[in-house]
Amino acid sequence: MNRRNMLGLPLAIGAAVGLPAPARAQGVYPDRPIRLLIGFAAGGPTDIVGRRFADRLGAVLGQPVVVENRSGASGAIASVEVARARPDGYTLMLATSSSHAIYATLAVRPGFDPVADYAAVALIGVVPMVLGAHPAFAADLPEALGKIRASRGEIALATSGNGGIAHFAAELLLHQAGGLRANLVHYRGGGPAVQDAIAGHVPLVVETFATTLEHHRAGRLRILAAFAERRSAAAPDVPTAIEQGVPDMLANTYNALLAPAGTPAPVIAKLAEATAKVAAEPEFQAFLRSVSVEPTPDSTPARTAEFIRSERAKWEPIIRATGLRIE
Repeated sequence: MNRRNMLGLPLAIGAAVGLPAPARAQGVYPDRPIRLLIGFAAGGPTDIVGRRFADRLGAVLGQPVVVENRSGASGAIASVEVARARPDGYTLMLATSSSHAIYATLAVRPGFDPVADYAAVALIGVVPMVLGAHPAFAADLPEALGKIRASRGEIALATSGNGGIAHFAAELLLHQAGGLRANLVHYRGGGPAVQDAIAGHVPLVVETFATTLEHHRAGRLRILAAFAERRSAAAPDVPTAIEQGVPDMLANTYNALLAPAGTPAPVIAKLAEATAKVAAEPEFQAFLRSVSVEPTPDSTPARTAEFIRSERAKWEPIIRATGLRIE
């Protein structure tokens, strides 16, 4: 018997007596650390939520959940990597509207399909967009919209960047308020846009609750409206745009846990169950609200998938109407 046959003999014997080959043995999921990819830089809002969630998810699953930042292209770099990863439950991502609603529609070749390339696990939380104003400009949303209407497109409305969620939230507001026009001023980030609104260089700014709430509380900026279905528990004094007469004015970014398409159903179920336990923790819910994220403790894989589909469908006509495309 030659050496090749001798090396193959133990496997042949194992197969003959019904013993599993060592290479095919599988432990109970998870049996090693899990990677959680975040498509934005460390220290940003998505990263802050992702790291706290990863810590709690790892504690529930009994394995470390290691955060890896893959910043760039509005989260698309991380999205492509996860879409191409082995569908075994050990590579996950925290998706946002920037990647799965905005970039996936703006880009001619995004490199991933925001629905078909992923298995939804859970929606962790939603971050409503808001309209902020310099305190001297307007006392409420109707007054601000009246001034925009009277200015015939001259009033400046700041956003955190051309082609981002704040940009399209501003476009949606103008559309839903009756086809108004404004001078959209796009900054390189939400911080500079908010600071210029506080300084009075621009009268209005569309941004997230997270970047405006402390300024609102300090009186430096007045949040005129939240683009949400209901008032935030973190700021119950801020009315929604809907209750102030702007129908269907809903705009947010979100944090959704996704796995590659083809991940086995039992693995998705295990992840969803563990995420539900984390989401039900009062301490985790309090943390989310402290960073202006509205928890979604009743999330399921099916509801998450439908949410991502509906968000993309909502933004697509708004994006197409601007004529913006990323080649």
